[in-house]
Amino acid sequence: GLSQYSSDPRTEWDLNAYSTRDQVLEAMKNMRYKGGNTFTGLALTHVLEQNLKPDAGARLEAEKFVILLTDGKSQDDANLAAQTLKNLGIEIFAIGVKNADEAELKQVASEPLDLTVYNVLDFPLLSSLVSKLTRVLCTRIKEKSNKENTEIPVNMGPQLSPTDLKISAVTSKSMHLTWSPPPNPPKKYRIVYYPSKGGTPKEVVLDGAVSSLQLSNLTSHTEYLVSVFPIYDTAVGDGLRGVTSTLPLSSPRSLRVSELSHNSMRLSWKAAQGATQYLVLCSAAPDGGED
Repeated sequence: GLSQYSSDPRTEWDLNAYSTRDQVLEAMKNMRYKGGNTFTGLALTHVLEQNLKPDAGARLEAEKFVILLTDGKSQDDANLAAQTLKNLGIEIFAIGVKNADEAELKQVASEPLDLTVYNVLDFPLLSSLVSKLTRVLCTRIKEKSNKENTEIPVNMGPQLSPTDLKISAVTSKSMHLTWSPPPNPPKKYRIVYYPSKGGTPKEVVLDGAVSSLQLSNLTSHTEYLVSVFPIYDTAVGDGLRGVTSTLPLSSPRSLRVSELSHNSMRLSWKAAQGATQYLVLCSAAPDGGED
């Protein structure tokens, strides 16, 4: 699977989209470059929420690997998002090109760093990494697959996922989330939320016995994406997703003008709830003469 990112991540193809090498190479040739910013944290969250889920071809029993390719320093908190993936057993390889921040690459990548962090001076030099990276990836997959584990069977997927996400009591700064727990109760829930037009993802981790959350300190008049992930000892269930907008801040009403003179006027209005100050702007109407 492959996703490309700048301010907002974009899935190019899912894990189950192609089944041959030639199909992948053809898709790569047809891919359009996405210019813009470098929100790596948002991109890693996108991978977890969109690309590593059963609907996109991820199998619960399969080992999970993410290869991050970047040529710049992240403009949001990449370390927090990366740590979330690593806590779920997802291994991250970080490849930097040109102006990539090597310290950040080492923070994001999984241990051991001598196998998971790479840096080259320019894009053509990426070809020099292919054979080594291929060997390392294949070896890591075999090592992890050979370990004795108690992985939850893939056919239990529906048993691992919560349902019926409801968003209520929405205000300009808060909203309330509730959901129905899965038949197989999780150890914890991870709730991720962020503005749909780009921004730093925030997350809350709850005990698996809890199935509601109040989100506070939100930005007014903003659309938020919300995801609820159930976390088990050896797997993560499919996430619940929702979208809603916070309310705009209340406005002053009933503007009145009185006590007019040749160089003054009095304004009055009904107060806006919660306002601590007002900004009053005054300018001459078009063709109204001198200010």
